[in-house]
Amino acid sequence: MNEVPTANGGPGFLAFLAFFLLALALWFLMRNMNARMRRMSYRQQAAHRGKGEPQATPEDLAAEADVAPAGAAGAAPAQSTQPPEPAGEPDEPPAASGKD
Repeated sequence: MNEVPTANGGPGFLAFLAFFLLALALWFLMRNMNARMRRMSYRQQAAHRGKGEPQATPEDLAAEADVAPAGAAGAAPAQSTQPPEPAGEPDEPPAASGKD
């Protein structure tokens, strides 16, 4: 009946280490989730923005820079001066390729 008390009073260092690693993983997951939610919010705003709203987001500017031809950064795309092709059959048949 007379038991000697032991020095193990708590869960110990391994339990603290496991708790710390779980807390660290949770912090990284929350950080990633917030970044994704922020990006989704920007995309929704860009999708719902009307033509009367001239303000562009940084993603819009980056997307326009990717589409612009090399050497024409910031320049408006050139308009074609040729009239559009008429609908219907073409006047001349396509050239023969010489493969029979």
